[in-house]
Amino acid sequence: MTLEILTADTLAPLRHGFFTRRGGASSGIFEGLNCGPGSSDQSESVRLNRARVAEAMQLNPEALVTVHQTHSARVVSLTAPLPPDEPRPEADAIVTATPGLGLAILTADCKPVLFADPQGQVIGVAHAGWRGALGGILENTVKAMEDIGAEKSRIRAVIGPCISQRAYEVGEDFLDTFLEDDPDHTRFFANGVDGKYHFDLVGFGLARLRAAGIGDVEWIGHCTYADPKRFYSYRRSVHEGQADYGRLISVIRM
Repeated sequence: MTLEILTADTLAPLRHGFFTRRGGASSGIFEGLNCGPGSSDQSESVRLNRARVAEAMQLNPEALVTVHQTHSARVVSLTAPLPPDEPRPEADAIVTATPGLGLAILTADCKPVLFADPQGQVIGVAHAGWRGALGGILENTVKAMEDIGAEKSRIRAVIGPCISQRAYEVGEDFLDTFLEDDPDHTRFFANGVDGKYHFDLVGFGLARLRAAGIGDVEWIGHCTYADPKRFYSYRRSVHEGQADYGRLISVIRM
């Protein structure tokens, strides 16, 4: 099956893509394009999937860079591919101004965010779940891009497929965490049933990015939870009692 790659005009002319699970070599619960080496999928299948992504992005496999994601607010700035025989740095965003590098992030409900200042030739990617977004990963990515030559007013950001508010049910403790940070965060929650709430992860990310003062920001759409044929979803895997789940990959390159 051919790879399915979602793109956004906002990031043109830079080559980029939010890859769905279609077109991969994995099977079973990972069926499709699972690009997560941290999953229990066969390592050869993951390697082949990532090689297909690199080819689609016109990159050498070693130039497709990912990090060890930990739901942090840490950003790394790279000028060369990471050594293949060394541990990947712990971070949840990457920026570069180096041609030939492809920056990638893995997700399975959290927000994948691609950033670009085409004029300044600076790009970035971020993995922004609720914890990272609340901690400042999006703002830190913008700042790291500025540090290597981007101008905030020229930066464009696109949020890729992630879990929608309708599918993101949370408890009162979750709500309290956000209200302790800022009482105005209540606008990102809708009442559910049995004392539960529904959190707007997309809206929260859009608001943080707009407040950061960048030039343009949008959500590409698509709920990972609601479309199992196209997207992996951590929350759906838990609800279905699956032992593990695949990881989607989102990429931008210079």
